[in-house]
Amino acid sequence: MQLQENEGHDEREDGLRGRLVRAGVELVNAEGAQVLSLREIARRAGVSHGAPRRYFPTHLDLLSAIARQGFAELADRLAEEDREDAGPRERIAILARVYLAYAETRRGMYELMFRHDLLESGRLGLRETSLPLFAHLTALVARATEPGTGPNPTGDAASRAGAASPGDTALSSGMASPGDAALRAGALWANLHGIAQLWHWGSLRLATRGTDPAPLLAAALDAHLGPAQAAP
Repeated sequence: MQLQENEGHDEREDGLRGRLVRAGVELVNAEGAQVLSLREIARRAGVSHGAPRRYFPTHLDLLSAIARQGFAELADRLAEEDREDAGPRERIAILARVYLAYAETRRGMYELMFRHDLLESGRLGLRETSLPLFAHLTALVARATEPGTGPNPTGDAASRAGAASPGDTALSSGMASPGDAALRAGALWANLHGIAQLWHWGSLRLATRGTDPAPLLAAALDAHLGPAQAAP
């Protein structure tokens, strides 16, 4: 009987913790990261303003738990849009488009995910949460920059490109070195982040007089992967 009571208590505790996180996710998506106070999250979750402290020792812990949901949602979107039968460059382009779209449609969450104080705090391993996505990008960059690999690879190159997945970390022989691929992927990620921020702020729209970030994305891919090769 005591064991059953303890299990029921644990389930209630997990349920309340999850309710706080869900309330925070809904709040940041609706109103932005600036409104994520402990009191407001507790109010939205229907609990006392002191309740979050029972499950999250600090405000950063709760915000980190909310931000982790953002990384999970981004990973899900990438998995849904990814095409394993496509070449590595096309898959990188898909990843980049999803990333930019997420930054625009989930603005509050996107800002929360990359808040420097959350990442520097190390709460809930938030910084490590992004590593599988970066490993996926690095593996694709390695394949896209392999000598002889174009936008529509054939033969063994195509087979290797199709085998890439978000969990890929090892790079087979003959590809760009892991260090080189990671540097290229890091530079490309930084470029994408800059496009996402400056496009949202309107700076790039003003500077380029553009109405669509697609040409900027194409230029970024050419800059970091080399010009796309025309299909034969």
